[in-house]
Amino acid sequence: MNARVRGEERRAEIVRAALEVIAERGYRGASLAAVAERVGLTQQGLMHHFPTKDALLVAVLQERDRWDAVPDSRWRVDLLAALVEYNAMRPGIVQTFSALLGESVTDDHPARAFFSERYTRVRASMAEMLRSEYGDRLPNGLTPERTAPLLVAVMDGLQYQWLLDPASVDMPGAFRDFLRLLGERPD
Repeated sequence: MNARVRGEERRAEIVRAALEVIAERGYRGASLAAVAERVGLTQQGLMHHFPTKDALLVAVLQERDRWDAVPDSRWRVDLLAALVEYNAMRPGIVQTFSALLGESVTDDHPARAFFSERYTRVRASMAEMLRSEYGDRLPNGLTPERTAPLLVAVMDGLQYQWLLDPASVDMPGAFRDFLRLLGERPD
């Protein structure tokens, strides 16, 4: 195995560890030292791969979106339902994303710009998906542009509720119920 491949594997290991630490402590409570310890490196060794905490945060967020192929791929309503089901099988990723999202609303948070730009793209992608599924008006009378923020809010809101009480919140089932409200025919 060459040095480049080993370096990529080590970076991936560090990102996974950062996901775990952020899920446990939030971004502000996570430290490079804690991530380094989790992967068996010194802080200086970790900084060889990620020179700053912000650089590591960006890598974590990019990795999460890469796993979900969000928001750059073309979505269909049925694929969204599958994504929600997939998220229910990986609570650590959902917890990390939710913690970072919640913290990013503060003005000085390093992920604020990432999430602001991401939500702009996701809303546009969701509006495009809704338009391709329903045309210029959904069965409920709303336009795709008016419905897209609601769709995103339901997805993210369900994640928070599920994380807080997974025994009481059926995230995939509740999302399928929401799709029925949009006019999607049940399977």
